[in-house]
Amino acid sequence: MRKLILSVAMACVGIVLMSGCAMVTPVMGGAGAAVYTQTQGPVAVGNASGCEKVGTATSTAVICVAMGDASIQAAMQNGGITKIHHVDYKVTSVLGVYATYTTVVYGE
Repeated sequence: MRKLILSVAMACVGIVLMSGCAMVTPVMGGAGAAVYTQTQGPVAVGNASGCEKVGTATSTAVICVAMGDASIQAAMQNGGITKIHHVDYKVTSVLGVYATYTTVVYGE
């Protein structure tokens, strides 16, 4: 009976660790993992001819609290960009407990 209770308890701990609420879903898909994720990829392409300037905007989630503005507009303002060349994203997630989503805008 004791082994059964211990097995059920360990299974419950495993399920809780794998179902954190700070997970981030990339805009355009991509790989993700329950333990550790660090990915980046494309979001959009604009009509600017060059990409001399770079602007970033980040949102962060810790356990069940998320905050921040990772919008393209915020990244453009942070980088002083008026015309977009292209937009990328970066995602980092650790055990579903801590996660960040960063929008990176390149342009003029």
